[in-house]
Amino acid sequence: MPAHKKLENVNGRPVWADVSLAALTHNLHAIRDFVNPKSEKRAVPRKVLCIVKGNGYGHGGPQVAKALEKAGADWFGVTGAGEGQQLRAAGVRKPILALTSFWPGEETQLLANDISPAIIRCEQLAALDSAATRKKFAKRSVGFHLKIDTGMNRLGIAPTDVECFARQYEKSSRLKLEGVFTHFASSEVFDGPVALQNRRQEENFHECVQRLSALSIDPGIIHLANSAAIASRPETWADMVRPGAILYGYHPGYDPIERRAEAEKQLPLCPVMSLRARIINIRNVPCGDGVGYGSKFLPIRASKIAVLAAGYGDGIHRSLGNQGNVLVRGVFAPIVGIVSMDVTMIDVTDVPNVTLGDVATIYGTDGQDILPANLVARGIGTVTSDLLCAVSARVPRIYLA
Repeated sequence: MPAHKKLENVNGRPVWADVSLAALTHNLHAIRDFVNPKSEKRAVPRKVLCIVKGNGYGHGGPQVAKALEKAGADWFGVTGAGEGQQLRAAGVRKPILALTSFWPGEETQLLANDISPAIIRCEQLAALDSAATRKKFAKRSVGFHLKIDTGMNRLGIAPTDVECFARQYEKSSRLKLEGVFTHFASSEVFDGPVALQNRRQEENFHECVQRLSALSIDPGIIHLANSAAIASRPETWADMVRPGAILYGYHPGYDPIERRAEAEKQLPLCPVMSLRARIINIRNVPCGDGVGYGSKFLPIRASKIAVLAAGYGDGIHRSLGNQGNVLVRGVFAPIVGIVSMDVTMIDVTDVPNVTLGDVATIYGTDGQDILPANLVARGIGTVTSDLLCAVSARVPRIYLA
């Protein structure tokens, strides 16, 4: 049913985000099936660690984690202890990995909520082990994952620090290595010199895992593949994959761009979130009269300009001004002028029967019509996750079965 015909249970300002839990579940099942092809006949199916950091890419971290846990997710990935604690408070029981490790002082919060941190520096083992020896935690071992920086030069121990890690781990009586992982810098790139980086990272990673094994250290769950690698690099799937953007319905950009169509065909996904706002004002603007701050839009004809109850304070990217579109009654209506904090102007001159209260879909689905967030993002030179994560806390999320 088109969004403008739906009665939404929204209190206050008429701006909201519909979150389809059915689409989310579909995407998880599609990813799990894709990385576990029947032809492989694996004794142990590959696990799926669902990335729910950044408030679940703007969808609501605890809410989507609960739905994903019910749908069969194996692990969850968060940024740090605080996000992990929110998931536990919501009742999530599956294992949680704090991907960006921990800052001194967070150890107790991690242990109290049974959150496994990533170790990114050798000296962190001693701090975590010390926290684990405290009386209230002493009855169980404390799990962690080792992150190896294989060439992104961001987080993780260097390959040259594997022996240092092994020595520190041997001294850590309360800790248990649950997994070893790395993160690809350019898994979506298949052309040019950057394309070689992915192969080098993969080779560096497996060399490190072999050295750990040679030092009698069980690496546990091995995981490398992010969204682009899941969709297009089966050689990286290992024991577990880590879907981020694809979990929420969008493939990342590829180089060459033809790879996107191939990925979308092989792994069809459904957009999960639709950002919407109602029209709260309509006025007829004469040709040449300025619209919005700085009169950055001057209509070249007499125009009907509508005002939406949402702006960049809600998640409409400011750079969409005079560049983007929204869906109103199945018609693309251009965003005109500068996007304000609380409102956005759109040109509805060509929208038949437009009226006060009509719903505009900023991105997402509206019945049979769709305005994909990745298309919106590409139009302003950013990534899909930037748009999704930008949906602010003041926008109610409505979770649809």
